[in-house]
Amino acid sequence: MSVVDSVISVRLDDEKDELILLDQTLLPNETKYLHLKTPEEIFEAIYYLRVRGAPAIGISAAYGLYLTTKNFCTESMDVFCAELTRIKDYLASSRPTAVNLFWALGRMDKVLKDNYSKTVSEVKALLKAEADAIRNEDEEMCKAISENGLKLLKPGMGLLTHCNAGTIATAKYGTALGPMYLGQDRGYNFKVFADETRPLLQGARLTAWELHEAGIDVTLVCDNMVSLIMRNGWIDACLVGCDRVAANGDTANKIGTSTLSIVAKNYGVPVYVCGPTSTIDMNCPTGDDIKIELRPQDEISEKWYEKRMAPEGIKAYNPAFDVTSHEFITAIVTEKGIVYPPYDVNLKKMMEAE
Repeated sequence: MSVVDSVISVRLDDEKDELILLDQTLLPNETKYLHLKTPEEIFEAIYYLRVRGAPAIGISAAYGLYLTTKNFCTESMDVFCAELTRIKDYLASSRPTAVNLFWALGRMDKVLKDNYSKTVSEVKALLKAEADAIRNEDEEMCKAISENGLKLLKPGMGLLTHCNAGTIATAKYGTALGPMYLGQDRGYNFKVFADETRPLLQGARLTAWELHEAGIDVTLVCDNMVSLIMRNGWIDACLVGCDRVAANGDTANKIGTSTLSIVAKNYGVPVYVCGPTSTIDMNCPTGDDIKIELRPQDEISEKWYEKRMAPEGIKAYNPAFDVTSHEFITAIVTEKGIVYPPYDVNLKKMMEAE
């Protein structure tokens, strides 16, 4: 059984009132599932990257909001609304950059507001249905993104990816890794290079693990090796995910993606950004308007080491994301199709289309 079918990163156990998450911080050495019940536990899992990847975060937030209000006892819609809003705002504060978090919570909030005249019990059932829909739609979107991405690739290509945009970051298949899985099933025999993705090593711990488990030819490289392997002619295309796409096509993704895109432009290697339309924020004019999350300094200096690898008292700057300028992006691959420059025009057309 493929890793795509055997690993479910986020699911709801409605009978036991639990949100079950694959703890991605323990991979590749341990496969452990967390059983979460409270808003605080779910917040902690999102903030500390136990669940990560924009789609998986959105699904977790939607299920988390339903789960943590499911057993709230009141017949007053005003009281229930206040409680749901409190938890929604709390969960939204866990990660500031990934737009799927706010998108999913916004969908849940809309269900509440659109059905304010119904009973609390009826609204709870509708919230469950909406969370299920968010999860199921993501699987369908990822399959469509994977099919569209594969159209840009040829058998035997060398592919480079950064961070982790695979099945454990989504409901299933993944975004940037999805075309690789489909290609594997169809005999494309890709040779994939995975950046380690400092400082949290999502490429080393997660992407390399996923692809290896799936039987895909994968080679792990340090982030600062991308220029060399492109110069060697080993890379035919770069596929990366995204956490937010601005209206002009600027894209926020894991720190290091911008560097990769600039190097790729120099060597004439196409860069394909893969993500669902839910990551496209038409209310965000450019990448300059995207808030970049700063994470704890010790993730750089000591997190993965037995002993500190930097002097005591040294300052560290640790942004979780950077912004790739639209000029370095060859195409944006979505479930609705492939978008090419000019992005300010073509993203708008796609998002406004029925």
